[in-house]
Amino acid sequence: MDNFKFHVYTEIFFGKGEIKNLPATLGKYGKNVLFAYGGGSIKKNGIYEQVMELLSETFNVVEFANIEPNPTLDSVKRGVALCRNHSIDVILAVGGGSVIDCTKAVAAARYYEGDPWDLVLDSRKITKALPIVTVLTMAGTGSEMNRGSVITNKEKMLKLGMGAPVTMPQATVIDPTYLFTLPPIQTAAGAADTFSHVLESYFKKGEDAFIQDKMSEAVMLTVIKYAPIAIKEPENYAARANLAWASSLALNGLTGNGKSGAWSIHAIEHELSAYYDLTHGVGLAILIPAWLKHILNEQSVDRIAALGVNVFKISDQQDKFEIAKKTIGAMEQFFASLGIPMRLTDVGIDEEKFELMAEKAVKYGALKHAYVPMTKEDVIQIYQLCK
Repeated sequence: MDNFKFHVYTEIFFGKGEIKNLPATLGKYGKNVLFAYGGGSIKKNGIYEQVMELLSETFNVVEFANIEPNPTLDSVKRGVALCRNHSIDVILAVGGGSVIDCTKAVAAARYYEGDPWDLVLDSRKITKALPIVTVLTMAGTGSEMNRGSVITNKEKMLKLGMGAPVTMPQATVIDPTYLFTLPPIQTAAGAADTFSHVLESYFKKGEDAFIQDKMSEAVMLTVIKYAPIAIKEPENYAARANLAWASSLALNGLTGNGKSGAWSIHAIEHELSAYYDLTHGVGLAILIPAWLKHILNEQSVDRIAALGVNVFKISDQQDKFEIAKKTIGAMEQFFASLGIPMRLTDVGIDEEKFELMAEKAVKYGALKHAYVPMTKEDVIQIYQLCK
């Protein structure tokens, strides 16, 4: 196990009605609140009214609405302007990962005089950020309990990650009932995103990180058990609660620390959603089986087989390559069972930009340091397998 530093300071308020803690939590930081949210679903399900009822008498609330599913640099700049113009003390992000990701960039850029994109290209330039408090309305990204975010630059057609210790949310409200109204495809995409986070950690380099791998397997088993239930029974509290907590645990460092190397699937998917605005979790689900097929060899077969035996409950009384192939098939079948389209052509993507996207994935994704190192040609082949 490699050396690592682990520090997650986010205070979690988990359960029904825990939004009641917002006034006291926000009050620690000041009175001027930037209320960030997305396309307006929180106005349909009643969360917006709850927030305003809790805050309107005590706080000066400035709304920052219409944050995109893949948050853009333009939205970051819009949020920074609001923070500066209204002397914002604290940001309240109500939504899923896209809203939270956007506010992390806004929080950091508020104190940076240059182009916010500089902070995406080099997170070492982030030295200060506004405090962030979040209310989770979609499980999957884990952004509510980590420092990272992903921002899209439409002009440069790039989708890249950023983050620093100061961009980690100070507190997060996780009320599983807020997930009841999620459309099935968003529930499925969030489940795939959670699954992919621990899968990426599972396939990082490193010896004897036994406990990290077992925690990763537990998160994957949780997704396999509860995602179908949440889709079939949207108001099943146990399913929503377990998926929400799995999302937070999947990317707060518990499963990834102590293992080195770059992630593979996220770098390849970021190009898809940068060019085609594809839902991130859908793109990941399409890519995962293809990536596993591509990397299956003597180096990776034992790890893929272990995934099959421990997570998909495939019998270990057979050839390890056969186990690995069955594992990949079971994973593809699972994602498809959630209603996720499993081919790029199903989501309107052809091979026109395969070469360009592959080149950028290798350039920005450090894929030479992945579990199985990849070149531009490898990434193109993975895209081809997804057609």
